[in-house]
Amino acid sequence: MIKERHVVLDDSAMVAAGRGSIAASTLIHYAHHTPGWFLYAPTCALVEAERVRRGIAEHFASMKGIRVLDLDLPAALAVARETSWATAHARFAAEPDAERNAGAAIATADPTRWRGQSIEILNVRSDQPPP
Repeated sequence: MIKERHVVLDDSAMVAAGRGSIAASTLIHYAHHTPGWFLYAPTCALVEAERVRRGIAEHFASMKGIRVLDLDLPAALAVARETSWATAHARFAAEPDAERNAGAAIATADPTRWRGQSIEILNVRSDQPPP
């Protein structure tokens, strides 16, 4: 039996991937080639990553192993309560739901952003080894 692994990319992880992070590239490789690995790009995080690095949103949206998560009504309501749409959408996407019963980890190049929250973090800073 294949153990599923769900990972949500925050905007910093997307930018890190665009800048050559080996750890982020490893996650993308797993999502493309390993059964049971799922990688998600929340729309709000894509927008923020695009602001930092032009072309990154289109690049991520074109990858077959990455699922872009729309800003549907439940996500919009969660995002509306926060100051950072990108972080709020990533957090919402990592919560357990019908598709991800145990929730998902969040891949980030800025782990301090998630300090104090009960979310599994995968550090994809360029100076860190692959997760």
